Amino acid sequence: MPTANSAAPPAYRALWLVLLAAAGAFALTMGVRQTMGLFLSSVNTSTGLGIGSISLAFAFGQLWWGLTQPFAGAVADRIGTGRVIFIGALLVALGTIITPLMSTTAGLIFAIGVLAAGGAGMAGPSVLMAATTRLVPPERRGLAVGVVNAGGSFGQFAMAPIAVTLIAATGWANAMQWLGLLVLLALPAAFALRGNSVHLASVPGAARLTAKEAVAQALANPSFRLLSLGFFVCGFHVAFLATHLPGVVAACGLSPEIGAWSLSMIGLFNIVGSLAMGWAVSRWRMKSLLALVYATRAVAVLVFLLAPKTPAVMLVFAAVMGITFLSTVPPTAGLVAKFFGPANMAMLFGIVMLAHQMGGFLGAWLGGRVFQATGSYDWVWYIDIVLAAGAALVNLPIREQAPRARAATA
Repeated sequence: MPTANSAAPPAYRALWLVLLAAAGAFALTMGVRQTMGLFLSSVNTSTGLGIGSISLAFAFGQLWWGLTQPFAGAVADRIGTGRVIFIGALLVALGTIITPLMSTTAGLIFAIGVLAAGGAGMAGPSVLMAATTRLVPPERRGLAVGVVNAGGSFGQFAMAPIAVTLIAATGWANAMQWLGLLVLLALPAAFALRGNSVHLASVPGAARLTAKEAVAQALANPSFRLLSLGFFVCGFHVAFLATHLPGVVAACGLSPEIGAWSLSMIGLFNIVGSLAMGWAVSRWRMKSLLALVYATRAVAVLVFLLAPKTPAVMLVFAAVMGITFLSTVPPTAGLVAKFFGPANMAMLFGIVMLAHQMGGFLGAWLGGRVFQATGSYDWVWYIDIVLAAGAALVNLPIREQAPRARAATA
């Protein structure tokens, strides 16, 4: 019988069931959220609020998605993942369905930024990655997290053409409501991913920590802070692309179909990047992989700015962005688990996701404001290049050891 300070052995479940549930739920919530940029122009035409005001609603959604994740993770760690995912999926569906009924900035912030984004945070990566980490054997965690991350990418790849088809067939308002109903297919994942991690110790040989103690330990860790800073930049980049890439395509004089296919290309190639990164994290230093991803983004954006804006260039650029789009998640989640173990994983990864979404707020909001002021997205791209280069550098000093292990060897 385990002692009071020992961790009970985790109850591993069939790998295929865990991956299907987590990847499927992520595909639905991420797919719907990442196609919202396709509706931005239609919402603007319908409401007459202006791109800047509508971008504020999308930006608030980025921030709120991040703010909900530490709290959702803390709840999931203690009362169970299933309940949190179930409520989250319902909120995403509700927020998406009522969005076409909103005609004010406050209404859009409530529907897109509070309900849909908050629900997506509850059924989002911090909860899903933590459940996967808890339910699969340690030697398969890197690949498993990569597969779950690829699920979100597949959702974006599949949902963009579905959204465009629905818009053409039924109009933008009905199309958005149909996407909201599709999210309800994530509800069965709540049963497959049920359980919590309260019985797991934070690191081998460590006493069980309260939520407050775990947060204090994480924030005192320089490597955790550097990891979060780099992920802030990731959020800026991802949210800007997800919200404004169709606008970038239009500003380049290309057809809306190229915008939809660009989003799909990001989703398709992100599957490749996520799976490749899931394989790579068990073979190379995770901080080095993160630095490589951020540096690749900086170079790719610079080349894109210098290249002619043809459909082929746009799709190739989207493919490169797709490879790097969410491939930061497996090494970031892996480092959090390596630092602190699985006991408070959902909450602590939620804090890192909060940093990501603070960057996301800035990327979504600044994109709209800069375009409204200058008629171009160029200055946002310049900022993105500088931030990506900085993110590559700040990941290099990270120390890939658990805090207790470092203290023991100091």
